[in-house]
Amino acid sequence: MDFAADGREIFDFWRLRRYGRSLPAPHDPTEQDLRSAAESLKPPLVEVRPGWFSVAEVKTSA
Repeated sequence: MDFAADGREIFDFWRLRRYGRSLPAPHDPTEQDLRSAAESLKPPLVEVRPGWFSVAEVKTSA
Protein backbone atom coordinates (compact mmCIF):
# COMPACT_ATOMS: atom_id res chain seq x y z
CA MET A 1 0.00 0.00 0.00
CA ASP A 2 1.09 3.57 -0.65
CA PHE A 3 -0.47 6.99 -0.31
CA ALA A 4 -1.65 9.39 -3.01
CA ALA A 5 -0.88 13.12 -2.85
CA ASP A 6 -4.32 13.69 -1.30
CA GLY A 7 -3.54 11.18 1.48
CA ARG A 8 -5.80 8.37 0.32
CA GLU A 9 -4.50 4.81 0.47
CA ILE A 10 -3.69 3.32 -2.93
CA PHE A 11 -2.25 0.02 -4.13
CA ASP A 12 -0.86 -1.44 -7.31
CA PHE A 13 -0.39 -4.94 -8.69
CA TRP A 14 3.33 -5.07 -7.84
CA ARG A 15 2.52 -4.62 -4.13
CA LEU A 16 -0.25 -7.23 -4.27
CA ARG A 17 2.05 -9.76 -5.92
CA ARG A 18 4.80 -9.12 -3.35
CA TYR A 19 2.29 -9.63 -0.55
CA GLY A 20 1.04 -12.87 -2.13
CA ARG A 21 4.58 -14.20 -2.40
CA SER A 22 5.22 -13.42 1.30
CA LEU A 23 2.37 -15.59 2.58
CA PRO A 24 3.14 -18.89 4.37
CA ALA A 25 1.56 -20.64 1.37
CA PRO A 26 2.84 -18.29 -1.38
CA HIS A 27 0.45 -17.22 -4.09
CA ASP A 28 1.68 -15.49 -7.25
CA PRO A 29 -1.23 -14.36 -9.42
CA THR A 30 -0.54 -12.82 -12.80
CA GLU A 31 -1.04 -9.11 -13.37
CA GLN A 32 -3.98 -9.98 -15.63
CA ASP A 33 -5.60 -12.03 -12.82
CA LEU A 34 -5.18 -9.07 -10.45
CA ARG A 35 -6.55 -6.60 -13.02
CA SER A 36 -9.59 -8.82 -13.61
CA ALA A 37 -10.21 -9.04 -9.85
CA ALA A 38 -9.87 -5.26 -9.41
CA GLU A 39 -12.13 -4.58 -12.40
CA SER A 40 -14.78 -6.89 -10.92
CA LEU A 41 -14.76 -4.80 -7.74
CA LYS A 42 -15.63 -1.48 -9.42
CA PRO A 43 -17.20 0.05 -7.37
CA PRO A 44 -16.07 0.19 -4.55
CA LEU A 45 -12.60 0.19 -6.13
CA VAL A 46 -11.59 3.01 -8.46
CA GLU A 47 -8.51 3.21 -10.67
CA VAL A 48 -6.87 6.49 -9.61
CA ARG A 49 -4.12 6.24 -12.23
CA PRO A 50 -3.16 3.40 -14.57
CA GLY A 51 -2.61 0.27 -12.49
CA TRP A 52 -3.23 2.01 -9.14
CA PHE A 53 -6.45 1.47 -7.20
CA SER A 54 -8.18 2.90 -4.16
CA VAL A 55 -11.49 2.49 -2.39
CA ALA A 56 -14.04 4.94 -3.75
CA GLU A 57 -14.93 7.83 -1.50
CA VAL A 58 -18.27 7.20 0.14
CA LYS A 59 -20.65 10.15 -0.12
CA THR A 60 -22.96 10.55 2.84
CA SER A 61 -25.81 12.97 3.16
CA ALA A 62 -25.75 15.24 6.19
